[in-house]
Amino acid sequence: MRQKAVFYHAGCPVCVDAEQQLASSLDPSRYDVEVVHLGEQKARIAEAEAAGVQSVPALVLAGLPLHINFGAALADLR
Repeated sequence: MRQKAVFYHAGCPVCVDAEQQLASSLDPSRYDVEVVHLGEQKARIAEAEAAGVQSVPALVLAGLPLHINFGAALADLR
């Protein structure tokens, strides 16, 4: 059974690099990866907050938020 992984980002260079290096490296036979650009999908900011995301880029894996680096706080994306 594949687990869901959600990669939240804002399109900044730090986020794009993290997406290219980390999110794309997850084994597709184990993880169903969804990439969410919060700069373009502001309606999903509340979803990211509910998942425990405080800043982007972040990967939510098995319900746990993993903050990768600091690109922007979620408050800055509103």
